[in-house]
Amino acid sequence: MARSTFPRDRFDDLSVESGRVGAHRAENPRLRGWIVFLWAAIATLVLIIVGIFGSLVVSGRISFGTEPAPAPTASAEPTTPAAIDTSYSVVVLNGTGQEGLAAAVRDQIIGAGWAADTVETGDSDTTDFATTTIYYLRESDQAAAAGLAAALGGAQTAQSTFLQPTDDPSTPDDESDVKRLVVVVGLDRSAAQASPSPTS
Repeated sequence: MARSTFPRDRFDDLSVESGRVGAHRAENPRLRGWIVFLWAAIATLVLIIVGIFGSLVVSGRISFGTEPAPAPTASAEPTTPAAIDTSYSVVVLNGTGQEGLAAAVRDQIIGAGWAADTVETGDSDTTDFATTTIYYLRESDQAAAAGLAAALGGAQTAQSTFLQPTDDPSTPDDESDVKRLVVVVGLDRSAAQASPSPTS
């Protein structure tokens, strides 16, 4: 078989390693690697986002409005139980302009079990005190204040040094300490006393 006698040209000098013959151009392997890496990163990110979204839907943190939201449950707040403790002395102050209101509350307290000589009455500096309030000194007095409020048919309670004995703070809090509750009668009690009783 006769050999080709065509003259050599620039296509006869192409490298065999390129895998291409003729006028085809080989792709840049480095550029192709970056494209593959970019697509892999995008696919990974999409899968992560879909996974997070799916887990939120399954756990119920994301809803599409097809199911009603569960009704909120009321959380139980810790409350101090009320306790009638007649070992406390009581000071009743009339915080309204209505005469005899402190005496009427005093009679109600005595009727609840307090000794008459442990319940004192007086007038407050104000005549427009809004809500009947029972003041107590220590945290340990809160239950007794709540018990007195219940005995009066409802009243607010608040911790305060108002009209409390000014003992030395270094004195230990024991049974020898004076225990006192202060009731300031408010306009709410005045309105209740002023309301006429229903007649049969």
